[in-house]
Amino acid sequence: MTGGKRDYDKQQKYDGKASVKKDRAKRNAARREMMEQGKVKKGDGKDVAHKRALSTGGANGLANLFVQSASGNKSFSRNKDGSMKSEVSKKERKKK
Repeated sequence: MTGGKRDYDKQQKYDGKASVKKDRAKRNAARREMMEQGKVKKGDGKDVAHKRALSTGGANGLANLFVQSASGNKSFSRNKDGSMKSEVSKKERKKK
């Protein structure tokens, strides 16, 4: 963001990178697998999350997937480059 406005050209270039497309395809495949198992459905407000994130070397196998609320899955603190500071969200840390 520059001056409070989103830079769509920059976003489009980022989204077009091969590594970003590959990770997006993995996330889509994970959701498709959970839909086939009946754990999520279209429009249910749930996300298929990875116990260990793809960005930190996590796999796309069923053992690494779980269903989570959309807000809970997107509440991770991030570094300036977009990588996660921690795989434990603020909400999960408060529970402990």
